[in-house]
Order: sequence, then structure tokens, then C-alpha cells
Amino acid sequence: MPADDQPEFFRDEILPPSDSQRKPTANQPLAARMRPRRLNEVVGQEHITGEGNLLPRLAEQNRFGSLIFYGPPGCGKTSMAEAIAAETKSRFVRINAVMSNVAELREILSIARRRPEAGTILFIDELHRFNKSQQDLLLPDVEEGTVRMIGATTHNPGFYVNPPLLSRSHLFRLEPLAPPAIAGVMAAALTDKERGLGSRKCSADEKVLVDLAMLCDGDLRRALNALEVIVFSLEESSSITTAEIEVFARERRIRYDADEDEHYDTISAFIKSCRGSDPDAAMYWLAKMLVGGEDPRFIARRLVILASEDVGLADPMALPLTVAAHHAVDFIGMPEAEYTLAHATLYIATTPKSNSAAIALSASKQVLQKSTVQAVPLPMRDKSGKASKDNNHGKGYRYSHDYPENISGQDYLGKPLSLYTPKSIAWEAKIAERLARWQHLKAEIKESRS
Repeated sequence: MPADDQPEFFRDEILPPSDSQRKPTANQPLAARMRPRRLNEVVGQEHITGEGNLLPRLAEQNRFGSLIFYGPPGCGKTSMAEAIAAETKSRFVRINAVMSNVAELREILSIARRRPEAGTILFIDELHRFNKSQQDLLLPDVEEGTVRMIGATTHNPGFYVNPPLLSRSHLFRLEPLAPPAIAGVMAAALTDKERGLGSRKCSADEKVLVDLAMLCDGDLRRALNALEVIVFSLEESSSITTAEIEVFARERRIRYDADEDEHYDTISAFIKSCRGSDPDAAMYWLAKMLVGGEDPRFIARRLVILASEDVGLADPMALPLTVAAHHAVDFIGMPEAEYTLAHATLYIATTPKSNSAAIALSASKQVLQKSTVQAVPLPMRDKSGKASKDNNHGKGYRYSHDYPENISGQDYLGKPLSLYTPKSIAWEAKIAERLARWQHLKAEIKESRS
């Protein structure tokens, strides 16, 4: 294929340039200019890139198959892919799953088949955005080794990547970067004249850089770009102080994606904190969701569920209170509804807990699944209508209100079962005492009739 006729993605990404060839351009963001050039330059992922670990050994021997890097934004997924391609001198083709399509993918795979000696690495950013047919299209070439796919995703691959493709790939979980690791890269960027901000001759104490790193939630890309904005807002040879960091902090956005793992992980932490009776943790996760823009009705619904699943009869007021909170969120609206959610959260987190309702429901379902379904006893059946009366429906039923404490001694199952066990705390302790007394009365009535 003549050079002028080659697709753009083929012309631009045939091979990564060597370290000496890679010249940063002035219009590139600082995060792009400071991107690691070798695998051992990637910071904060030592559990993957450390000496003796699997990935460095595979890259050194150029004996790896397809890889999937899974982690939050700015943790080094793209950097690791580019470093592996550079170290193995492989042809590197980069696509973004949001903008790519089947036609482009077919063309990339076709070129890779015609150039097996190039050792094509196909880097797919936001792999989770590929639909099933696009992922299936990769399978034959991944299986044959025509291309080695490196996928990057912020979503759990177990939910978004097809099982056949997932089974043919080695999965690496990347973690958010710790503030000291981010601060170290920012310090290097301040002194690097070739790729960083060294020509500006600005400086910053380590504590200031750590404070800025902490505001970036483990996202190195975000931290470097924030540093660049701060440096260019100052005169040359200036010192970055806490005053500049405070300005950035006021405009800080919490990383929270309402349809991604952050959403599920945070609501999980919120639920577990409420269940574990830790009001401080519960309020922290609530605030994170509210600042991140979570739907307040979603939070309210979870509180209603908690009221029955985890509080139950230990505090019967929990359910009406959370239902009222849900209604209040609807008719008050934000931001005032935040107070309602805080009120309900603190109530649930600080009230006694009982999951006896959930246990009783689960036990009842298990009995239904494992045993023959019991017929409704004749005295318990509805006696409305002539046919029912002719078949003795309701005959022998003892009206509970005609007996002391409403206990008639009658059985309401053909084969009695024990499914509900009250806990001995708070309101439910009184229920336990009441049930024990009623059981005793029932036994006495049965004995007197025998």
C-alpha cells in the first residue's frame, strides 16, 4: 500500500519512537509530555511493574499475549501500554472504543495480518465501550496472535468484557496513585527542562505538592495538568504556595461517575457503614455521593431498603422515617433535601440493627423450594361463596379476638414451621418475650383440649 494511501491510524502509529526520537511539543499537555518512556518509570504500580513481577518479565522476553489494564483514570494504563510497545519495538496502533467502529477495526486487523513481522500491539482505550460484536470481531486475530490487544478500562472487565475475550487476556488491576508518588512526579516535572516546566524555574515545597496530589484523587494526569495551570498563572521563578493550592481546592471536582464502578463502590461503602453502625463513615460516603452528583432519590431508596433489611423490628420507626425521607426528597428537591438524607442516614446508622426479617424471608423461600408446597388448611381457607361453604372452607376456624391475648391455640400451617427468630435487642427483645409467652399459652390451650 503506498504511503499516501495508508489510513491515518497506520501512518501515525507504525512504531513508537525511541527515547531519543520522542520530542515533546509545546502544545501537548504536561501529562502527555511527562508520560513514562519505559515500564520501570511508571510510578505507583509496583505490585505490577516491580522487579521480578510477571509483567516486566513478559515484556522483557516479548512473550506476552493480550492484556487488559483495569483501574481508575490517571493511574498509568496508557503509559504502561506505550512503554511495553516501545520496549518490545512493536508496531503500536491506538484506538478509542468510543470513536472507533467495525470498519476501522476490520482495516486495522487486515493490515496486521499482512504485516505479521511488525508484531502489532492494538491498544484499545475504554475497551468497555466496545459492544459484543466488536469484541467478538477481535477474537480470531487475538487467538491467532495476529495482534496482541492491550485494553484499558475504568470498568470492571467481568461485567463489560465478553467472557471469550476475557479468557484470552491477562488481567492487571491498577490502583489509584498515592499522593507521595504523584508529588514525586510533579517535583520532577518542575525541574525537567526538556519535557516538563523547568524553563519556568518555579519551585514548591514537598508538602505543597503532596497537598495538591491529595486533591487529585490518585489521578496523575489531573495532578500534572493542574500543576501546569498553576505554574503558568505565576511569574517565572515563583514559588508555589498553599495560597495557589487553596484556589485549586475551591474549584475541585470529586471523581464520581454515576454509571461506573465508583458509583457501585461508594454506595456499597455507604450501605456497609450504615449497617455497621458507623455514623461518621456513613456521613462521609453520603457527602461524597452528594458532591459527586448522585441522584438523591437513589440514596433515599437505599435507606428505605436498609430500614427493612438491616434494622427491621429492632426499630419499627426506621421504615416510616426513611419512607418519609424519600417523599421529602421528591417534594423538597436539592440542595435542601441533603438535610433530609443526612437526617435519615444518621438515624439508620445509630439505631439498633436486626436482619431477622431478611433471614425469615430467605428461610421461607428455601422451604418452598426444597419441600412440597403445603395446602392451605380447611379452617384457614376463604369461605366466601356457595362452593366454598359446600366444601367446608373455613369450618373449624377460631376467631382470635374471642380468646385471651388473641391466642386461640390454632395452627395456621398444616405442618408447623419455625422460620422467624427474633433478636434479643431493642424493640425486638420485647417481641421475643411476647412470642415466648404466646407459645406457652398456645401449648396450654392445646393441652386443655386434648
